[in-house]
Amino acid sequence: MLRNAMHLATLGVRQTRVINCPQKHLAFLQNNCSNEINLQVARDYAKGKDKKKEKGGKGKPGKVEINEQQLREILNFDGLNSQMEKSVLQMKEDFVKHLSLRSTSGAIDTLRIKVDGQEHELQELAQISRKNPKTIIVNMIGFPQTIPDVLKAIEKSGMNLNPQQDGTTLFIPIPKVTKEHRENLSKNAKALFVKYRDAIRGVQNEHIRKLKKQPELGKDDAFAAQAQVTAIADRFISEADKLLASKQKELLGD
Repeated sequence: MLRNAMHLATLGVRQTRVINCPQKHLAFLQNNCSNEINLQVARDYAKGKDKKKEKGGKGKPGKVEINEQQLREILNFDGLNSQMEKSVLQMKEDFVKHLSLRSTSGAIDTLRIKVDGQEHELQELAQISRKNPKTIIVNMIGFPQTIPDVLKAIEKSGMNLNPQQDGTTLFIPIPKVTKEHRENLSKNAKALFVKYRDAIRGVQNEHIRKLKKQPELGKDDAFAAQAQVTAIADRFISEADKLLASKQKELLGD
């Protein structure tokens, strides 16, 4: 009987002193103690699972709540949002203008050309027309000195165009809609996304640097504000990522 009591003690079960206990009662006691041990283990396991749920799961950071009023007191909240939103809107506009399966003269018209540090639309520098449904003609006779800039802009436009120059005239064949063409446009869409994602991160980092330069801001408040700025950037990047996924699905025909 003493041996049985020691065995129960090693299992962490609360001992009850039993004197002159009949053998059948002792068996009953042991069985019920065993059930109590199993129940206790199950309870402890359930508590462990609940704790993990409370922490939001392993490796998953908790959601950051945006305190707009607090941020307005320490940084240019409207400027932060407008700069990030501008990047998303510009990416969306570039997707529409430069990443269509059928390039149009309209997309060429508004192609931005950088000349001597200033940007101009191509239609401001050239006369644009269609020779036939498969060829666009760009007459550069008014500003022939800008032809190298125009060729560079067309090359970087992401429209997969290969202009042929004849004097001051550019002949631009419209590419066929092949699988390779679709894949190239999809890659260009990803490149544009990366460009504007980095622009959003740049705005984020700029505002965080400004926060760090405010000595009157407490350490905890500064950390909380930085986390919120990062969360705002993440939100805009997530929006841009959804636009990219939708555009790539359109271009690849999935």
